[in-house]
Amino acid sequence: MKIRIIGCSGSGKTYLAKRLSDKYSMPNFDLDDIQWDNSQNSYGVKMPLEKRNQMLNDILQQPDWIIDGVYYAWVQKSFEDADVIYVLDIPKRIYRFRIIKRFIKRRIGLETGKKETLKSVCDLLKWTNTFQSTNMKEIVEILKLHKEKVVYIKKKEEIDRIIND
Repeated sequence: MKIRIIGCSGSGKTYLAKRLSDKYSMPNFDLDDIQWDNSQNSYGVKMPLEKRNQMLNDILQQPDWIIDGVYYAWVQKSFEDADVIYVLDIPKRIYRFRIIKRFIKRRIGLETGKKETLKSVCDLLKWTNTFQSTNMKEIVEILKLHKEKVVYIKKKEEIDRIIND
């Protein structure tokens, strides 16, 4: 089984991917770990393109995978290869709250994660507006090619139903 999850930051991609990974005993891959070079000391350093593309190709060659991330332009093959594509289109107030909550939890040490700064979180909140108003429209258009395997999710209850079915 191959599952692709896409949505705005804070929409629940990682949550859904982790739960499905546990449910089906499948490997889960976060596209942020391919896009960004987390070995660097500063936040926001991109992975070299050749290495990024090779890492993605290595994942796509596996018999089973769950891939989650906001990216769509350089990961077209993940949509083609997926058996199901979950598009998380959660209300703005919810994903903005989750982004801020995640930042606070990481800052006080309740959660591990990326080396975010207050500025990077503010930039992310601005970026999410563009993602929802512009990028999501592009994603919907791209995914029309794969409409038979696309599932749109607008509420947490729908995520819970997918996990528990």
